[in-house]
Amino acid sequence: MRIAVIGTGYVGLVVGTGFSDFGNDVTCVDVDQAKVEALRRGEIPIYEPGLEELVHRNVRAGRLHFTTDLAEAVRDAKVVFIAVQTPEGEDGAADLRYVLAAARQIGEAIRDYTVVVQKSTAPVGTTDRIAEEIASVTRVPFDVVCNPEFLRQGAAVSDFLSPDRVVIGARSERARSLVAELYAPFLRKSNRILFMDPRSAELCKYAANSMLATRISFMNEIARLCEKVGADVELVRQGVAADHRIGPAFLFPGPGFGGSCFPKDIRALRATAREHGLDLAILKAVEEVNEEQKQMLLRKALRHFGDRGLDGKAFGVWGLAFKPKTDDMRGAPAIPLIEGLLGKGAKVTVHDPVAMPTARRIFGDRVLYAESPYKAAEGADALFVVTEWHEFRHPDFERLRASMKSPVIFDGRNLYDPRRLQSLGFTYHAFGRSAK
Repeated sequence: MRIAVIGTGYVGLVVGTGFSDFGNDVTCVDVDQAKVEALRRGEIPIYEPGLEELVHRNVRAGRLHFTTDLAEAVRDAKVVFIAVQTPEGEDGAADLRYVLAAARQIGEAIRDYTVVVQKSTAPVGTTDRIAEEIASVTRVPFDVVCNPEFLRQGAAVSDFLSPDRVVIGARSERARSLVAELYAPFLRKSNRILFMDPRSAELCKYAANSMLATRISFMNEIARLCEKVGADVELVRQGVAADHRIGPAFLFPGPGFGGSCFPKDIRALRATAREHGLDLAILKAVEEVNEEQKQMLLRKALRHFGDRGLDGKAFGVWGLAFKPKTDDMRGAPAIPLIEGLLGKGAKVTVHDPVAMPTARRIFGDRVLYAESPYKAAEGADALFVVTEWHEFRHPDFERLRASMKSPVIFDGRNLYDPRRLQSLGFTYHAFGRSAK
């Protein structure tokens, strides 16, 4: 099938490449000429495991193309995906200017019946607005479908190629059948296609991300309570997760969630609710808990060293990306921690397996960049573990202790056993953990 994908960002590039890998002829469109030329050379603008190999394979096979000419890409396509950015406005609502601009250009370019698929995360009613925009410039028959993405950064390729569900929000049986046909090869093991109306589909993505964020903030509050009452949050987590109605996913305490999805989607959903006279009190609390949680590692350091005790101290930071397997630092908990340490006069040395170039754009020369985790900890008065990369899970603690000025660890991901760390001579701080 001939497909056009408008936008080569995180979603568009994965979607376009994934469809091409299943034999479709896909053209990805972007307004950035330099980016398109780089993609043609095989240079991938984002870090996503498996994506580079997939792009190279399908470009070589002649199934994946990149262009700035939207009209040419759309003219012969049966299905056109809109995967452009929806930046956050001042009030938290999604800015639809790029979505609607793409819709208008699509309407001007189509020649025969076309299904336009809204893939960008956008508020309820966006599918209708896209249809209105296209209809204002063409009489060619078309349908607009909402097909929200559920791609996890760090696992986006596998999520797309083996989805746990595909949501199709369509009012036309013709459009519904065509999009279902497109996804059929991806769902041979489990036919989890969920058909619904577009507005329900639009709400699915926001509701799913808000639920996951709620679980994170809830468990972070339980961790705070554990510290007050002398309980161990890891034991509490296991007891809660054993309930089959709840399960273990997203119940791990940490320094707060970040990224481009959870914070933005929560604010957008709250903005939509306000437009309809509702105040989503739970999500307001989720946001507030998360913002406070991002300050907790710094507060633990201030309690340990004293309010003025950070001045002149040297600290190592392991992990900069908001989660493993990505170089994305948008909303990353490492940022307020490092800014807080620098603001107190501390010296900071950082290490991350892939996010160091991103960090340089944020911090410049205000921090030192270490080529390895152990280099980041050398001579440190304390070490902060912020992102749970695999290589941080089982370090050589004897080597670590020997290289540090003082053996103090602030574990933002509860990776280590408090009793073991204590027995090895470390002062260990985590979230809601007990060494008793």
